[in-house]
Amino acid sequence: MDFLVVFERELLTFRRRFWRYLFSGMVNPLLLLTAFGWGLGRGIQLEGVSYLNYVVPGIIALSAMNTSFTSVGVTLNISRRYTKTFENYLVAPIAAHSIVLGKVLGGVLRGLLSATIIILLAFLYGAKININLAAIATILITSFLFASLGMLVGMIIWSHEDMNTFTTLFITPMMFLSGTFFSLQGMPAWVASLIKLLPLTHASLCLRAAMLGREFPVVNFAVLLAFALSFFFASIVAVRRSSE
Repeated sequence: MDFLVVFERELLTFRRRFWRYLFSGMVNPLLLLTAFGWGLGRGIQLEGVSYLNYVVPGIIALSAMNTSFTSVGVTLNISRRYTKTFENYLVAPIAAHSIVLGKVLGGVLRGLLSATIIILLAFLYGAKININLAAIATILITSFLFASLGMLVGMIIWSHEDMNTFTTLFITPMMFLSGTFFSLQGMPAWVASLIKLLPLTHASLCLRAAMLGREFPVVNFAVLLAFALSFFFASIVAVRRSSE
């Protein structure tokens, strides 16, 4: 239960900065929902539903990705490079998997807050989506996946400049190429196959199916879970190596 020590510190930070997280988490969703929901969504149908209903699950997955990754990866990079506070965990009698789990759960918590904000705003905008166990499970796994990726990248990358480069080369393209704002059905087969290599694609597909009442894609969820576990265990290895 050593991870609770790490998670309690993350929870304390979350409580102290709750209102900052809340209001900052509302800016991008408001812009996206206004531009893609109201701006485009009123007169467009996509896959048999209004574009507003179609795009909301993608925006939720996108926001969970950004918040979870940034809250863990960027914070860890700063604590290792500048404040040196992460070294306290490495010299403490806490196992590597406990450090990773505590940090990742902190990222999941922030990802859930971000997703909740978007869901509430989406209802205010008139979206008709279902909130069920499949949708909640997808949001949890998505937040866990990208928090774990943030942990892994934060342990591997040293400089803040390199962290920004990684975000530009990998995170930002996923925002626009993972079926968050468009359907993969109209893409060439080889392009769709490449897009399905991105974890956010599977998150968007699962969340859209769950929220729009369609058949849940179990295979995509299994791929999403495999990504999450791979990043999580890779993060444990990275922490162990840094403490040697």
